[in-house]
Amino acid sequence: MSQEVREPQQQRSIDKKNRIIEAGYELFAKVGYFNTNTSEIAKKAGVSTGIVYGYFHDKRDILIEVLDIYVDNVFYPVFEMFDKITAPVDFDFIITHSIDNAVTVHENNAAIHEALHSLSSTDKTVRDKFMALENDMTMRFVAKLRSLGYDREDIFERVHLAMETVQSYAHEKVFDKHSYIDYDRMRKIVIDMLVSLFKK
Repeated sequence: MSQEVREPQQQRSIDKKNRIIEAGYELFAKVGYFNTNTSEIAKKAGVSTGIVYGYFHDKRDILIEVLDIYVDNVFYPVFEMFDKITAPVDFDFIITHSIDNAVTVHENNAAIHEALHSLSSTDKTVRDKFMALENDMTMRFVAKLRSLGYDREDIFERVHLAMETVQSYAHEKVFDKHSYIDYDRMRKIVIDMLVSLFKK
């Protein structure tokens, strides 16, 4: 039988739980999920291991909380940018800023990004959360474009392809860093390609 965990009610207890989550975030980012144990998280959070187990069944529960915070921190600015777009739709502006924002987000969250995405192939909950985020982004972007008068039969395919391309470029620039690639030149190619994708 699994240990019962509690949801903190008092501010002091809420603060402790948040410190545990923040400690997990930092350690998962620094040394990886599999190289972190609950005792290390407790020590970094300044609480006992018993306190950790009072709020979480195990470090995987902490990971899920970390993932929720990561998604909010990383993707809220993206949604905020799209909410401010007005007609007529300026795809040069949208795509250029989306690419630059994606690179900045990957650079600022490189370690935790790698830690979380490395688990997406083995942990169904993590994979499902990323899939739900991807679906939400696609639906919201399509709805926004349609509200501004831009629509076409294959809009979902084009938006999704654009998202994947932007993500791929950001991964390439931040993580792969091939010595033979001029990333400024590649950035221009990606921008031109995606602008053309929506203007055709």
